[in-house]
Amino acid sequence: MPTVNLEQAQGQLRELIAGLQPGQEVILTDNGLPLAKLVGMERTNWPCKAGTARDEIVWIAPDFDAPLEDFKEYAE
Repeated sequence: MPTVNLEQAQGQLRELIAGLQPGQEVILTDNGLPLAKLVGMERTNWPCKAGTARDEIVWIAPDFDAPLEDFKEYAE
């Protein structure tokens, strides 16, 4: 179980939390003594929802699905 000094954790708390995997624990220490424990949790919500980009305009090249010259011999 990794430990992080409280002063170090204050400067990088967002990154420290974002890097935690579900169930992973990190001990916060102050002067070498355990002070608190961070435990990664399962994410219950996501920043985007299915269908939110439905009306977005996406550009795709006209030859997007054209066969590549490098693979022409395999397609025959």
